[in-house]
Amino acid sequence: MDGRTRWEAIEKQILSPYAALASKSRGREEQEPQCSVRTCFQRDRDRIIHSKSFRRLKYKTQVLLLPEGDHYRTRLTHTLEVSQIARTISRALCLNEDLTEAIALGHDLGHTPFGHMGEKVLSKLAKANGLPGFHHAAQSLRVVDYTEKDGHGLNLTWEVRMGIIQHSKGQVDVRCGYDLESPSTLEAWVVRIADSVAYLNHDLDDAIRARMINIDEVPAEVLSVLGNTHSQRINTLITDILHNSGEQSLNFSPIVLDSTEKLRNFLYDRVYSQANALIEDSRVDHVITALFNYKMQKNNGNAQAAVDFISSMTDRFALQLFQELFVPSPWPQNQLNG
Repeated sequence: MDGRTRWEAIEKQILSPYAALASKSRGREEQEPQCSVRTCFQRDRDRIIHSKSFRRLKYKTQVLLLPEGDHYRTRLTHTLEVSQIARTISRALCLNEDLTEAIALGHDLGHTPFGHMGEKVLSKLAKANGLPGFHHAAQSLRVVDYTEKDGHGLNLTWEVRMGIIQHSKGQVDVRCGYDLESPSTLEAWVVRIADSVAYLNHDLDDAIRARMINIDEVPAEVLSVLGNTHSQRINTLITDILHNSGEQSLNFSPIVLDSTEKLRNFLYDRVYSQANALIEDSRVDHVITALFNYKMQKNNGNAQAAVDFISSMTDRFALQLFQELFVPSPWPQNQLNG
């Protein structure tokens, strides 16, 4: 018995009857030989970690654009925190931790530079050029299906792919956003929730560190229920969902869900709107629009190619390319006037 087969047998013994088993995966778009060491979900996790798109996340905005401090979150550290929270929940519920981790690590691969402001601008440009718009979850799926590995994609399993597309909730009441009517797997549902648990707490932490807000400004009823520190709030949310979830559903208690929604409203009012102002919306719009039009001209009006090009950029690459293309350089270069 090889390593993969041994681990698949262990999954059948220890996981919940409602967990997604690697041995029962619906497979890949293109069939390929099984690995003798890793299960299909472990293999997907490794493919994501070794992808270029994953590495680029370290230079993509989470909330604050190109922060000077060393301790602010980026899209990569956000992804790692989502993965840690999701794995903790899945392990406690006896779900498939490998599948959960793969979905979590891949969920934001298609995010634009400059955070959600960049996503908003790119969606506007896509619609103006005949596409249905742009959403980072759909683009994340496109990344793993098509754009990675020079257009060959990563050929991930159906379960990971569906988990990636189902992670996003949009700017809606968390009492609605946490629900998932037809989850592809319970593991996908876990990542959907872990994404919110992570960003609501680390965005608050970063906003306090950046002195955008003070902890005393957070509604007292939120802190009394969820906790006064970052670690306390994470622990409250995780333990609450573990205590209130059923075998086939994931649930928070009403009081914790209500406090979480109040925290989300506070962040949208006091942090995200201000963060967008700090990013300087009109300038982000100007940079992305100029780069989009440049790519459209280079590719004979291929809007999808322009979308793929822009969404793959890091913040700093987008700014560097914009400067190279549209900002005059001094002349003569690298010479002293004499």
